Amino acid sequence: MNKVLASAEEAVAVIPDGATIMMGGFGLCGIPEHLIAALQRRGTRNLTIVSNNAGVDDYGVGPLLRARQVRKMISTYVGENKEFERQFLQKEIEVDLVPQGTFSERMRAAGAGIPAFYTPTGYGTLIAEGKESRTFDGRDYVLELALHADFAFVKAWKGDAVGNLVYRRTARNFNPVMATAARFTIAEVEELVAPGEIDPHVVHTPGIYVKRLFRGSHYSKQIEKRTVRDG
Repeated sequence: MNKVLASAEEAVAVIPDGATIMMGGFGLCGIPEHLIAALQRRGTRNLTIVSNNAGVDDYGVGPLLRARQVRKMISTYVGENKEFERQFLQKEIEVDLVPQGTFSERMRAAGAGIPAFYTPTGYGTLIAEGKESRTFDGRDYVLELALHADFAFVKAWKGDAVGNLVYRRTARNFNPVMATAARFTIAEVEELVAPGEIDPHVVHTPGIYVKRLFRGSHYSKQIEKRTVRDG
């Protein structure tokens, strides 16, 4: 089955108002920037965004927040976006902050068909309030539920027409687990090749998890904070 679409606009046309969307990336590395931009242009609203971070004011998830398209954020770190901070302090957006390891494992569990798991992370803190806890071998654990989504937007370096994906370096962050945890995964790739051109041994996300993909171009690949040393 050829899963290739012509553009990001065609890809996001299936996203309804009120959808829950996972968006890959760590900081600004490996984010599905064309899908996010197309979603912002389309104006889809009341979204729940599952993302490691909230981007910055004018890039990543930032433009969606500025356009008031996001109802809720499920994230681990949100400290680089002033508009997010303003909405959060004014109680204009719902926020669920999750420890980063728990965040990743909740999505991995969803993809593996595991409904919940116990972790010591967060026990005895605000994170654990209202959650079941148990003691194993003298150590306390809190129960965390698997994290699912309606859609996942992932960014890969290379993909083929049936959806097999390869990520490059740090861009292999939350993209692989998100691809397995959503009911409908859409990938944008820098290079699109024919089936069989990717060595099966280097595939990070098998095509069975990917419903649609397209080839993007002119990637910005911004740096969240550039630090230089005087030479």
